[in-house]
Amino acid sequence: MSTSYIVSFFERLFFKPSFFDWLLILLFSPISLLYALVMFLRRVVTPKKSYSVPIVSIGNLTVGGSGKTPFVIALADRYKDVAVISRGYGRESKGLVAVSRKGKILTDVYSSGDEPMLMAISLPNASVMVSENRETAIELAIEQGAKVIFLDDGFNRVNIEKYDILLFPEKIVNYMTFPVGPFREFYLSKHFSNINLYENRDFKRVVEIDNKTEKMLLVTAISNPERLEPFLPKGVVEKYYLEDHAYFEEDKLKEKLLISSALSLLVTEKDKVKMKGFKLPLSVMQLKLQMNNEILEKVDRYIGEYNR
Repeated sequence: MSTSYIVSFFERLFFKPSFFDWLLILLFSPISLLYALVMFLRRVVTPKKSYSVPIVSIGNLTVGGSGKTPFVIALADRYKDVAVISRGYGRESKGLVAVSRKGKILTDVYSSGDEPMLMAISLPNASVMVSENRETAIELAIEQGAKVIFLDDGFNRVNIEKYDILLFPEKIVNYMTFPVGPFREFYLSKHFSNINLYENRDFKRVVEIDNKTEKMLLVTAISNPERLEPFLPKGVVEKYYLEDHAYFEEDKLKEKLLISSALSLLVTEKDKVKMKGFKLPLSVMQLKLQMNNEILEKVDRYIGEYNR
């Protein structure tokens, strides 16, 4: 059984379950509930460590993209002496890696992962690092002078004292936890966060296409790629999906481009950072977030009160 088939199966099970999928969900629901209970107990009993600087986490309770990366960028761009810490999913390195220092890129996308590299490029005044051990990265960031730290996908780091922001998709069909649902914990765990935000109610994605052409081949390596559908412009003649965080081969993309007779590859900004140096025509989906000012004010208030 191919990896792509397994990924497609779970994406359907999590986000668009069929009638037979619901039977499977019901069958394995005891395992799902046991997993959720373990995660709940972990959250309740684990002691939290506080740090000398405010830490803001942007996360989600479900797998797959929910806008965390552009949200981190939008928030971190408003402050000075900022450090952004991510795990760096999909990277080929291990341990702590400095991706950028005050905007200066220090490594390549293979060592950083696609999302941290995108954040490093998008935040010229911030320092970005990746580490499986967030605590070690936090301590280093403080040593290097960070006055505020943003954690990418940090809600599950239950041992860190922080200000939690959770992002939710507009529509949720399957509320079950692993292994038969997209939730990492009980849905009710949202009450442990400081702010819960729902797409198209509290924040909205706005997409502009840079270098749009008449015929484009959509190429992307993101989770649940069908979520791009509402933002696709006219002229997409074909779609080529890879696994989330997968890296691209230039020759393979060139072949796909020729076969499709497209004039350019339509990619997300997250995909583009993995095509540096490719001699291929790109149309880029530039994503920005529109959010309520109340959200920004709450984060400002937390950071301001923390530093008093």
